[in-house]
Amino acid sequence: MNYLGYVVAAYAVFVAVLAIDAIGSHLRLRRARQDARQRQQRQQARRSASPGNGVPLELER
Repeated sequence: MNYLGYVVAAYAVFVAVLAIDAIGSHLRLRRARQDARQRQQRQQARRSASPGNGVPLELER
């Protein structure tokens, strides 16, 4: 019996799952960074539009 085809297929599935996981993680991280950047821009726009009393409009960490 020759298991070469099975072994090659198993490694191919393993590599495919790793690639899909890496791509998915990359896309999620890119979206999270984009959301954080947009949130920061909105906060800066609110601060520049608010009166100069220095009171933050929302709680900050």
